[in-house]
Amino acid sequence: MSLRDSLNLFAVAAHARTYPRVAWMFRNRTWLIQETLLPLMSVAALAYVYRWMNAPNEYIGIVILGAAMTTFWLNVLWSMGAHLYWERDGGNLELYVMSPAPMMSILAGMALGGMITTVVRAATILIAGMLIFDISFHPTSWWLLLLVFALTMVALYGLGMMFASVFLLFGREAWHTVNLLQEPVYLLTGMNFPLKALGQMTHYAVPAIGLLIPLTAGIDALRQILFRIDGFLPLWTEIGILAVLGVVFVGLAKFCLDLLERKAKAEGTLTVKWQ
Repeated sequence: MSLRDSLNLFAVAAHARTYPRVAWMFRNRTWLIQETLLPLMSVAALAYVYRWMNAPNEYIGIVILGAAMTTFWLNVLWSMGAHLYWERDGGNLELYVMSPAPMMSILAGMALGGMITTVVRAATILIAGMLIFDISFHPTSWWLLLLVFALTMVALYGLGMMFASVFLLFGREAWHTVNLLQEPVYLLTGMNFPLKALGQMTHYAVPAIGLLIPLTAGIDALRQILFRIDGFLPLWTEIGILAVLGVVFVGLAKFCLDLLERKAKAEGTLTVKWQ
């Protein structure tokens, strides 16, 4: 197969896997209530506390931005990390393994589709938060904002693609692992407070460990751009961290997927339920 045919197959498979997730967004509109309005209630609780304390509006903006970015982390865990495990139980994983399309294209389509739907959710939370709490964003540079967001998404969904194969290899423990990784990340990434405050109140090694999660550097860098406040690290340092994490996690995802495919073809047990 020529390089052109390989790239075409990759694009077609990725598009085929992206389409169902995007189409679902328009066919099942009840998700707007569950995925956007309900999370706003928890945001409102923290926002009203800051407002009662007469804190600057930037603090409320920090909470709203954190809530919007939380949707990406939940999408990576549930719609990416545990998805191949669910597909095996549904009987679709065999089709993925036997397909001539590379597994990387299937996961890339899952990531792109999940990213599109999650962007809509995050944008809805941001707009609603801005209207309700009268918050305005004044980025220092729109191009820099787009760069940080793009690098964060590449690194974050690269991590999700790696999770997808690793959780599948873990078997039943995937469910427990997903639940384990959900709550502690809220603290390590500083979703509801400045990351710099975590370093001042604890040892600086705690937020440094959190920087291994792309969301940590991404949120902190976005706050520096949107609210012009000091971050845990200089802005360009965090951009460099995001770029490195993107390359590392996408590379690890490719390695884990190759290992998964070899296991499926050599042992023939990977696609069997409960094995």
